Amino acid sequence: MALWVIKFDLPKRIKLAQGLWILYWLSVMGGILIFSMGLFFKIELRKRSEMMDNNESHFVPNLLILVGLTACGINAFGGKVCHDSLDTAKFAKWKPMVKNYLYGCFAFCIILFIVALLCFLVQVSLHFALAEGLKNGMKYYRDTDTPGRCFMKRTLDMTQIEFRCCGNNNFRDWFEIQWISNRYLDFSNDEIKDRVTSNVEGKFLMDSVPFSCCNPGSPRPCIQHHLTNNSAHYDYDHHTEELNIWTRGCREALVSYYGGMMNSIGALVLLVMLLEIADMVGLKYLTTSLETLENPENPESESEGWLLEKSVKETMSGIMEKIKTFGKGNQVEGEGAEAPATS
Repeated sequence: MALWVIKFDLPKRIKLAQGLWILYWLSVMGGILIFSMGLFFKIELRKRSEMMDNNESHFVPNLLILVGLTACGINAFGGKVCHDSLDTAKFAKWKPMVKNYLYGCFAFCIILFIVALLCFLVQVSLHFALAEGLKNGMKYYRDTDTPGRCFMKRTLDMTQIEFRCCGNNNFRDWFEIQWISNRYLDFSNDEIKDRVTSNVEGKFLMDSVPFSCCNPGSPRPCIQHHLTNNSAHYDYDHHTEELNIWTRGCREALVSYYGGMMNSIGALVLLVMLLEIADMVGLKYLTTSLETLENPENPESESEGWLLEKSVKETMSGIMEKIKTFGKGNQVEGEGAEAPATS
């Protein structure tokens, strides 16, 4: 017995076809947005790839680009079917494909759900990739003459300026590394020699940060050197005074930026998935209503449309039987292929 049966006449079928056509093209626009956001996300990751610890972070944007293009193709085809559904001659060529098309749409909805889930989960991997990548990037900040690292200083400076952040976790991360190249240090200076020789690894460490950490909104000239030395600056106490450098770490800033982007993309993918489900339901009603016309030669005659031809239990049983039959068929073919080799 068919479930969720609805009676249709010609005006209802026309309205359904027109509404579905609009929904399908809204889904096409959603696919274009997914493709665009995936491309934008890929560009943003590539811009800061030097500060990421792995090369697998492009999997999600590549998947978004592929899913966006697929959504455009699938929904454009569905829109064409709806457009031709009220012309018997035109619809006849699409009719044999509709059932397999609906199966494909159902599988695509599952893929969309997985992609949306990945958009929410990828933030965790980005957090670890940025943590290690920023740490390594800060170590290479001074290597402006080393091939492959020449632009690390510029990348980190632009990131700190753009995202109003400083260091990996906070500005104190710069105190633990030598971020000034030896070529700019005067080793004849006693203070510099003392700092280098007092360090186990022979590094020149100081309580300073790069200029890109400075907050331009501060009324006081930027204090980027001797941040913890109160006597080095007039009327200054680093324990109580608000520092005029960015205090937020770049990892937190970048994770927040990428996280917001991925949350938006994930929500968009879920919205497109809901549109796909609505399209599937509407197309099922439209095709079944066209198949059950009381008088096929008279398009104005009444008909019935339904969502499921049988009960949910019977439908699921039928799907499982088809899967089992398909599996057995593959097994028999495999055994048949091995038989000549054993003889």
